[in-house]
This record gives sequence, C-alpha cells and structure tokens, in this order.
Amino acid sequence: MKLLIIEDEKEISNSICSYFAKDDFLCDTAYDYDAAVERINLYEYVCIILDLTLPNGSGLDLLKEIKSLNKSEGVIIISARNSIDDKIKGLETGADDYLSKPFHLPELGARVASIIRRRSFDGKNKIIIDQLVLDIFKKTLKLQDKDIPLTRKEYELLLYFISNKNKVVTKEAIVEHLWGSYIDTADNYDFIYAHIKNLRKKLVSAGCPDYIKVVYGMGYKFTCN
Repeated sequence: MKLLIIEDEKEISNSICSYFAKDDFLCDTAYDYDAAVERINLYEYVCIILDLTLPNGSGLDLLKEIKSLNKSEGVIIISARNSIDDKIKGLETGADDYLSKPFHLPELGARVASIIRRRSFDGKNKIIIDQLVLDIFKKTLKLQDKDIPLTRKEYELLLYFISNKNKVVTKEAIVEHLWGSYIDTADNYDFIYAHIKNLRKKLVSAGCPDYIKVVYGMGYKFTCN
C-alpha cells in the first residue's frame, strides 16, 4: 500500500517513511507544493499525510486541490499550527484527521490504519468473505480456522483485490499500488502474473472458489458476494 508524505522538513519526512516501511508501506515524498501537486495528479494512494506549511504554497490549498480531483485518498494533516481554528478549518476543508506536531509515530500509524479501515473495509479489523477470514491487524488469512500462508506481496495483493472487490483493476494499477514508482521503469508485467497465479493457486488449493477472474484486455476482478 502506498502513502504520500507531503512535508518540507526532510528529517520528519524520512522518519515517517522509515516507520511505515516497517509495516511494508511504500512511501512517496513531496517537499513542496508543486511536487505534491504533481504526485497527486499522477498516482493513487491509500492515505496522504499533509503538512500545512509548504514552500511555494499552502497545505490547505493543496487539500482543496485533492478534493476537487475527487480523489479517494484519506488525508491526515500534520502541523505545528495546533489552534482550534486551524483544526476546524482543516477538517472542514476535507481532511479526515488532524495531528499536531510534535507527535508520536505510533499514534500517526494508528490514525492511518483507522482511515484505511474506514475507507476501504467499512471500519472492520477482520474481513470475512464466505468462510475466508482476513485479519488486517495480524496479517493472517484463514479458511475455517485453517491458516493459508501467504508471502508479503501475496497478502498485499489480496488486500488490494478485496478493497476493490467486484471492480476491474488493471495490471498497471496493481503494479503502482504494490511496487510504487517501479511501474515507470518496468518493461513488462511478467512478475505480477506470477504473484497472481500463486495467490489464486493457494486460495483454490485451500478450498476457496476462484475469486480472481481475468477480464481479458482490461485486467482482473475479485468477484464475491
């Protein structure tokens, strides 16, 4: 899963990226307004962490830009401006949360996780599809209490499919979500075929229906009730 960190203080930005990398997030960074605008127009993210004070522009203006584009990302404002008026203005402009500096990284992590659950999984910690149970906190997958072991990329791939269930997702979208900027240099997508094939095989071997369908010429669809 990909995050965008919009923060002009590189030390803070690097600390945030290092923290989330431990949980296998991919982090893009932008250190000023113009770079941030370019990122949000080019890529999709599960959450954007946004500082209000940026070179070349305002974080609030950037938030308005995000909302005008009808982007689906959640937004958490991080700012040294911690007055009630600033918080209200940020939330009214469209932010999902507001965290005053200085803050503890585990708190930021918990707030990001909460936004992802709320936006992608209806606020649930466990996703249940038929008799399949995906535990987001423990990062485990079970069928009738029997573990289905997945690699890290297989888990992330399944989570992405489920968050887009019954929707067609392109190969390009999958690569961008799971491998970040690698999509810009990839000559082909052979590596994604292998991950999808292995994931499908593990699910079917465990007794699941073949949820992942190929939509020829378009991509893939995770089909379930």
